Amino acid sequence: MTDFDKTNWARPEFSKQYRDNADIYIVERRRMIEIMRSFYRSHMMNKNRLVLDLGCGDGILTGSLLEIDSSISATLIDPSEDMLSKARERLQGSDNVNFIRASFQDILKVGVLQNDFDFIVSSLAIHHLTTAEKITLYKMIHSHLLPGGQFINIDVILAPTDGLEEWYMNLWHEWMNERKAALGLERDLFDDITMRYKALEENKPDMLDVQLKALKDAGFMEVDCYYKYGIFTVFGGRKE
Repeated sequence: MTDFDKTNWARPEFSKQYRDNADIYIVERRRMIEIMRSFYRSHMMNKNRLVLDLGCGDGILTGSLLEIDSSISATLIDPSEDMLSKARERLQGSDNVNFIRASFQDILKVGVLQNDFDFIVSSLAIHHLTTAEKITLYKMIHSHLLPGGQFINIDVILAPTDGLEEWYMNLWHEWMNERKAALGLERDLFDDITMRYKALEENKPDMLDVQLKALKDAGFMEVDCYYKYGIFTVFGGRKE
């Protein structure tokens, strides 16, 4: 795992660029969030509503859940004070929302998590961990879910073959070009994004099958991929 302070995410200007342009270069971002909301409505509305948002960024996942269920009690964790500040701003006025500044290193080594939850979510954060660290994290997530609790991860994955990766990169470029054209932005803006997800040392995507197996090995039931568009996926499982 790359030390957070040595990553691009420790730089406020990098975080700002992400927040300002995420809907452009994250393929089907709004759709993936809506799938999470649909899952919550289908599986969680008749249960307690203790939510954990891992790598919460600016709080968009928790904010989206609060739009459909204001009774949620949420804990948001992120290593970036800049992101947490934006999350607090987004969620101001919401009751029962707690913020913790901590990295995945802290979560895995220091034991940041003290409570158990009904619904644990994460978005575009876990791919910063190595395979071994993902396996450890999934076991920890499972241990901090209450019986019947659910975990959903929105993230990027590694293509299983070079041919598929080339196509997925083309799909990604096509998506961004459509968004940029609609907004009247320069066509070559963000073209380096498709290279970053593997080239940057801090990014360590794994194949989807590897992660689904890791969830099953951690004890999750009903493990599945709920949505996939190239390298962008929504997957998770349930604690028995």
